[in-house]
Amino acid sequence: MEELDLKQMSAMVKVIAEEKNLPEEVILDVIQTAIAAAWRRDNGTREMEVRAVLDMNTGTAKVYVARTVIEDGLAYDPDTEIPESEAKGAKEGDIVEEEHDVTSFGRVASQTAKQVVVQKLREAERNAVMVMFEDKIGTIVTGTVSKVLPKIVLVDLGRATAIMPRSEQIDGEFYSVGSRIKVLIKEIDRDNEKGPQLVVSRGSAEFVEQLFRQEVPELETGSVEIMGIAREAGRRTKIAVMTSVPGVDPVGTFVGGRGVRVQAVMNEIGDREKIDIITWSENVSEYIREALSPAEVNKVEVEGKKAKVYVSEEQQSIAIGKQGQNVRLASKLTGYEIDIVLQKAATKKKKQNVEDSLLNAIEDSEDSSETDA
Repeated sequence: MEELDLKQMSAMVKVIAEEKNLPEEVILDVIQTAIAAAWRRDNGTREMEVRAVLDMNTGTAKVYVARTVIEDGLAYDPDTEIPESEAKGAKEGDIVEEEHDVTSFGRVASQTAKQVVVQKLREAERNAVMVMFEDKIGTIVTGTVSKVLPKIVLVDLGRATAIMPRSEQIDGEFYSVGSRIKVLIKEIDRDNEKGPQLVVSRGSAEFVEQLFRQEVPELETGSVEIMGIAREAGRRTKIAVMTSVPGVDPVGTFVGGRGVRVQAVMNEIGDREKIDIITWSENVSEYIREALSPAEVNKVEVEGKKAKVYVSEEQQSIAIGKQGQNVRLASKLTGYEIDIVLQKAATKKKKQNVEDSLLNAIEDSEDSSETDA
């Protein structure tokens, strides 16, 4: 038999708590979980529900095995159930606990306890880090690329390593190990098999929004607002802005003097990605016209969540954009399904026909006058 030094473990609670920057309660819970696992390994089965209580003052521990009280005379599992007649006054459905003193453990059980401590400490550290980053979701931080894999990039953020999936990367952007990059703390994936995982992004619309918030102080004062962003990372971003302050040009505010503000954002996401900054409007037709910039629109017809947009022949390809990108982003930005319709230049021809008819009438009148004379 190998003694599990409970007194030493009790004394180490404070030391480990300080070293790992975790609350003492968390460390105590880790050790108690390890004691319960070791006791179950030596004295019970995996099915048993066992908890341990460590007295830090005396360095002693007790374990409690929980069982559900069932009706007498029924077949039962002694590891998890107990007949009512043996439950010392407890009634059917109650949970009773049987107390055991912890004295010593075998070599395998002691090894089990050590493994549990290591595993649970890692989990506790990771959870503590996740809690710390929960307050930073939606903000931009600077990290270092630590590893580049086919589908993900690992980014070292100091106390945590985050993953940047391919879907959150900027298309065509190259990442090299050791390089410093800005990333958006997007979310904490708690469904990961290996425990909570921090997910960061450079390819999301939120990343561009936060970059502008760093460059445009008027966003904090409320004199300008971002009403929507649609983005295809590495290619194009459309951002709708507005102001309720008379005399303020919202687009100009985002562009900045000599384009310095929008250029700062483009320097971060790459010059290959174009940024269209447009004025948001309550008028849906006007908003759709703006969203299709730089195309010039003749007419917009809105029905429900669909819109027909009429453009001239020379503006059709601009409105649609390369591989449909312009109209696709405009649709995403406005929330309307946009159909680009070619409007042929019939108006000019009609006007010409009217003019010709008028000239012919004048000529006929003149001919008639000469005949009468």
